[in-house]
Amino acid sequence: MSNEEMVIAENDPALSTDFMKEMERQMRALDTYDTYDGLSIAAVLDPFILTKERRREIPVVGDPDEIVIARIKCLYNAISFLIEKETGKMATPVVNLSHEGFGRVLITVGKLVVLDRSLRDVHRFGFRSVEAMVAEGDKLLSTAIALIEKYPEAASE
Repeated sequence: MSNEEMVIAENDPALSTDFMKEMERQMRALDTYDTYDGLSIAAVLDPFILTKERRREIPVVGDPDEIVIARIKCLYNAISFLIEKETGKMATPVVNLSHEGFGRVLITVGKLVVLDRSLRDVHRFGFRSVEAMVAEGDKLLSTAIALIEKYPEAASE
């Protein structure tokens, strides 16, 4: 991406949600070179937002780089952490990607698969807006929690 301005406002109320706080925490945990030191939550999470202009800069066909793969892992690690926080049961994310950007994500709780998603074209991974990112995170979390409540025996094994 080019050096364009951030699309997330520093005072965006969405940044105060549990999901966005956990996304920031996960991104900082993956930052082994202290790249994010001194950056605000908006600056850390801004690369997750792909506006139309940003999406145009990414080729239609391409292989994902390590930064994009780290963002994907961050998303599903955050969802797993929030599942654990809400239910008290350990959630384990499994991300399996080919070098071409195709694969699958599973999150398991006990013997229960609470999230199963196919991934494709992950080199173009991102959300249209902060609101879309929060909505997707909340949807994934609520679906997983509903499955745990529906099948508590499988989630406890």
